[in-house]
Parts: sequence; structure tokens; C-alpha cells
Amino acid sequence: MICGIDEVGRGCIFGPILSAAVVFKKKPNFVKELDDSKKLKKEKREYLSSLILENSYYAFAEISNITIEKINIHNASLLAMQTAYENLKLNCDLVFVDGKFVPKITAKTVKAIIKGDSIIDEIKAASIIAKVKRDKLMDEYDKIYPLYLLKKNKGYPTKEHKNAIKKYGVLSLHRKNFKLI
Repeated sequence: MICGIDEVGRGCIFGPILSAAVVFKKKPNFVKELDDSKKLKKEKREYLSSLILENSYYAFAEISNITIEKINIHNASLLAMQTAYENLKLNCDLVFVDGKFVPKITAKTVKAIIKGDSIIDEIKAASIIAKVKRDKLMDEYDKIYPLYLLKKNKGYPTKEHKNAIKKYGVLSLHRKNFKLI
């Protein structure tokens, strides 16, 4: 069994970091369409996400902005990946994680792959479902905090988001240890 893990929201200044772990039930025929979630248009990501969820075992993990502030973004990313794998509740033979560092995962073999979300199908799938889930979360937050344009910027430090912070202030979901905040 091969598992792929990726996280999204690392560069955001608002909300949680979110990670997904994916194990295909069997190699799907749509695997050729998979790519790094950042390279796919929203409609394609959402379409592929539904296919991935139907054809795989998967789990998610969210690490709050409060925890990010306490342990830093690097450690929060690793914790999110570790927790997503633990939430999967499968014993995988091989786990691929996107990035340079290996989280504390108890599997036979765990490998960090730089740009793995462009190389390893299971990481690509994890990247896609994590991005879709976090984007939907930001859309929900946008309904609560419409002045911050979260539906448009998903919590990244865009010019519009920075201007909203200057005009309306910092919210409890902002990551306060970022220099901008």
C-alpha cells in the first residue's frame, strides 16, 4: 500500500493548515489527469477531488492558527501530515510526503519528495483534495468575514487582504506571528 501526503495553506496568513493522506483502492484510470493542485483550474480540481474521494482511502488533518503560532509553520506542517496519516488508520508499506522533511510517521518506509505534488500520483491526489477542502473552508469563512475577501484570496497575503487588515483589523483566525500581522 502506497500513501501520499500533502498540505495546503502553509503560505496563508489566515486560518488553519490542512493536510490530506491518500491511498488509492486501485490505480484509477484518471491518474493521468492528476497534477499539483496549484497547477489545476478550480473546476478541474473539484472534478478530480470527487473522483479521488470515490476511489481512495483518505483522511484529513487541520492544524489551527493558534497551534501554528505556538509551534511555527514548519512544525505545524509536519504535524498536519503526521496527523492525516494517523487519521487514515491504515498501515502503509510506503509513504511519500511532499517536501524536504519527513514527519513522525510509523510506516515501513517514509520518503520526503521535493515537488512530490508534481511527481507522485498519490501526493498529487492528496494535494488536490486538501486544496479543495481548504478552499471550501475559506468560502465558509468568507460568509462570516466578507470584508476580508477570503473567497477571493483564500487567506493568502494578497494586496486586497493586506488592505482589509489595515482597514478592519486582525481577526482571531489570523496567524499573528507573521510579520504582516
